[in-house]
Amino acid sequence: MAAKKKSGRRYGKAAGRKIEAAMHERKAGTLRAGRSGKKVTSRKQAIAIGLSQGREAGAKVPKKRSTKKRSASKK
Repeated sequence: MAAKKKSGRRYGKAAGRKIEAAMHERKAGTLRAGRSGKKVTSRKQAIAIGLSQGREAGAKVPKKRSTKKRSASKK
């Protein structure tokens, strides 16, 4: 029989607060993205920014998913 997966909070409370703040900024039209400083209108982008800020602040946030590297095709 497979081991039971431990349930628990994946994201900490501080991370939730960062996301909440980013969502409010988006609604107010003051949330800006990265180097370009373009205005964020996407809900998903606002969540991503909130999570990123949470990570920087040391909140409990899972690591970013890494992409699989493809090897160069041989000719």
